[in-house]
Amino acid sequence: MPVSVPSAQSVPFPGHPTHAVDRAFLSMQRRRPDVRWDAGGVAYLSGPPPSLADLRAYVGFRLDRLPLLTSRVEGGPRRPRWRPDADFTVDRHVHEVVAEGPEGWDAALHTALNAPFAPGTYWGVWLVHGHAPDEYALCYRFHHACQDGSAAAMTFRAMLGEGEPSARPVPGKGRLAGLPRRAGTAVGLAAMFVAGSLAVRGHRPAVPFVPTGERRLWRGRVPADTLRRIGTASGGSAHDVHLAALTGVLSAWSVRSGVPLPRVTALLPVDARRPDEEQTWGNRCFALPLELPVRTAPERGTRPQDGGSPLRRLEHVMATTRKLRGEAWRQAIQDLVRSMPDRPTEWYLRRMLSPRVTQVMTTSMPVADKGSLGDTQVTGVALLPLLVPGHLFGVGLSFFGNWAEVAFVADRALPLGELLPELWEQAVGELEGASAPV
Repeated sequence: MPVSVPSAQSVPFPGHPTHAVDRAFLSMQRRRPDVRWDAGGVAYLSGPPPSLADLRAYVGFRLDRLPLLTSRVEGGPRRPRWRPDADFTVDRHVHEVVAEGPEGWDAALHTALNAPFAPGTYWGVWLVHGHAPDEYALCYRFHHACQDGSAAAMTFRAMLGEGEPSARPVPGKGRLAGLPRRAGTAVGLAAMFVAGSLAVRGHRPAVPFVPTGERRLWRGRVPADTLRRIGTASGGSAHDVHLAALTGVLSAWSVRSGVPLPRVTALLPVDARRPDEEQTWGNRCFALPLELPVRTAPERGTRPQDGGSPLRRLEHVMATTRKLRGEAWRQAIQDLVRSMPDRPTEWYLRRMLSPRVTQVMTTSMPVADKGSLGDTQVTGVALLPLLVPGHLFGVGLSFFGNWAEVAFVADRALPLGELLPELWEQAVGELEGASAPV
């Protein structure tokens, strides 16, 4: 018997307005129905897996904390709203994939990674088990019009975590007297990024494979304190260290795969919620481009470069991210996301997602200190970033417990994709060695 959830109790008001970023992703889905516009995450757990019926009952019980997940979009393309879905059932959203023994784990996980959503749904959970008696995984995926990464992290904490607050940085409450200056900063920031995107025409890296449409996931991890210690020693953050390591990955992967990378620009989603803004509803993110100092393609009369020393890569990254951590830029990004009309928002997102402008989607997220489902414990978390057609790959860094876990999501045909986590761990090790006191 299908498990239903009385969504009218979960959402005690007639509807919640969609945001311009939500509407942009909905529009892009209508324009490109062939593209997978979903992201998500995988939680790995130790202990015997629940039955599908028990998992559906558990998810249904937890959905009172997540009103968006029992809603649907109504009202047409111009001003749609999230409204309670009177026909919502948990069964259409929670599924299972059973591995055919220990050797079937990868196939089962990638089945969950690539499975289509049920018609009319925006998210799904897949229980993946059968490869071992005391291990299983939960794969959560959502349409990007439904959530962004910060909202998805809150979904994890509501479902599996201990209710830890997000560690996202937010600007302080703005003063009305500063509105003209804030508006000027926001417009100037947008103009700078748009101008930069228009200046890169024709510099798209040549990717020597034909996409299959099937995504693959590869994971790596290092102690979170390692990234924090390297960042502190250099005056940066753990995220800066991750981006510098990613630059080293691209340099090494380019040499190993034979794919020249004349330039690589990463796309960074930035959470732009106000301190009092609900995290479970839709998108409040802004996309920022960050050029990575890879430089593996030889210029005329020169030999290929290795992307520079590890610390030089870190300094290059920090030169940009230092501005992002400043109050002025964070406030400007928040103002842009709050005030941009629909058409400029969609144009900007489509431009930034274009492989002519960016080639890698990268995100990082503090997920939780710990997590559990019944008596089983979460042992690791992998983020599933949006994989854009024409991008090399998407990479997500999650902080869970004492670990910083990196996940690379790429098309199955990407050459040597399975080496990416190992190259990232090696790049972190090089940064650790270079930053150690003499």
